Amino acid sequence: MIEAEVHLSLHNFLRSQAGFPSWPHHLTMARLVARALRVGRSALIQVGAASGYQGQYRTSFVASALMWHGAVIIVATQAVQQRLLQVEIPRLQKWLKVNKPIVVGDTFPRGDFGGILIMSPTAWLKAQLNSTPDFPPDIPTIIDGVDDLEDWIREQLTVSLEPANWEQLMLAWPTLAEEIRTYRVQLTRELFQHPANPYECYLISEEEEEILCRTYSSLDLNSLPEPWKNFWQLFKNRHERFSPGKYSPSPPLLWATISRRQGLFSLHCAPIELAKILSPIWRKQPVVLVGSALEPDTEATLFRDRLGLGDVTCLKFSSDNQTQAIQLYIPNKLPLPNTPEFKPVFIHQVRQMVCLSATSPGLTVILVGDVPLKSQLGAILASEFGSRVQVDKTCLDENGILVSGWEFWRENQRVLPSPQMLIIATLPLPSLENPLVAGRVAHYKRSHQDWFRLYLLPTALNELQRAVAPARDSRAIVALLDSRVVYRSYGAQVLAALSPLARINYLDPNLFSTPEEES
Repeated sequence: MIEAEVHLSLHNFLRSQAGFPSWPHHLTMARLVARALRVGRSALIQVGAASGYQGQYRTSFVASALMWHGAVIIVATQAVQQRLLQVEIPRLQKWLKVNKPIVVGDTFPRGDFGGILIMSPTAWLKAQLNSTPDFPPDIPTIIDGVDDLEDWIREQLTVSLEPANWEQLMLAWPTLAEEIRTYRVQLTRELFQHPANPYECYLISEEEEEILCRTYSSLDLNSLPEPWKNFWQLFKNRHERFSPGKYSPSPPLLWATISRRQGLFSLHCAPIELAKILSPIWRKQPVVLVGSALEPDTEATLFRDRLGLGDVTCLKFSSDNQTQAIQLYIPNKLPLPNTPEFKPVFIHQVRQMVCLSATSPGLTVILVGDVPLKSQLGAILASEFGSRVQVDKTCLDENGILVSGWEFWRENQRVLPSPQMLIIATLPLPSLENPLVAGRVAHYKRSHQDWFRLYLLPTALNELQRAVAPARDSRAIVALLDSRVVYRSYGAQVLAALSPLARINYLDPNLFSTPEEES
């Protein structure tokens, strides 16, 4: 069986790699992927946040894909594709002595293709969601980095009306141009009455939705320009909920993004529930989904339910390797983040920690989700520490201080050195001030579901584990300044997600000393 062949070949390969970074689960993962290819049963694998950051596990699924006798699709981001093409695939091809064709593209090669097709998530999802006819079913597919899969899918399913589309509509209907222009002016006036927020996006109100409905009612729905037609396909499901007997339990999310300076707006519509849309895709072919830290539960029940994954083989590798333990500093008696007292105490704590670590070389990263607080903290630190301090920038001094939002850190942590200290202002619970978060929470409330346990907390734990992963490489000090970890019942789940760790409740300069300095 291919499982035994992959196990033996990969075992010999790993033994031959002098100085090759060791990951203890290579053989187990390779066997599971090989089995999924052989029996056609989908699998969901969680490799752990630290392993996901380092990417060592990819050797396992590449070996199985190369040794499989038929075609395999690997779905990965551009950065991961480069790693596969330049490192993983060449060295394994050379060792295994296989000449399997490797193709990078957006469509499946013609003819009797038996190699590996490497695709971007955008291209693969577009082909699957649109049921592209020249994309054959039953091709085993490995999707890497599924921690971001929901975001990829929502982005693909979101339909938008941009400012230029209104001009396009008026050109297509010159006799109605004045009426269409009036509707656009009315929408602009309503949207720009929303108070400013850091996200510059807003859920559409009933008044704004009614203006959009009147716009569509004046048009021939059968001969709309393509963007307007696509938008209507989703929007009508939301509009029909106001009609008797046609209520939809999960109307799509409708929001606007605005540019106040330019006086322009864009409209966006996206489904909230993904399971029914995606479940037919998973039935087309066996799929191996690889993520870092999707859920504490091995079965990843919540993740599977949201994405419509049925009965799949689930595996979660433990991350209790003590060599990757972090020193976690949680100070006692800090104010809660949602109180007026929090900001000055938080800024004082950060200044104190930066001063204590000043003589220790390396990067200091401060993660702040609150956009105004992030800017304010950056200005305060820059006034004291000068150009060492940068806000959401990758050009940093060797002893730099990066004040960053969660998204910026996640997207750039691989191009930055591992930090010697990571300071976290608050848990990355999605903010209800973000209209898109509020819209999803409203959906859970309509369904009488626990929106905190099903949505906010799992999202925060995944984000937190991925953010801390680089600190494990450098055995950095991680400071978590959110006292909800101490005072809320879910604090135990947060600490479990950050394990392995050594918890400390004090800081002194000796904690930042290198072994050479201590000796």
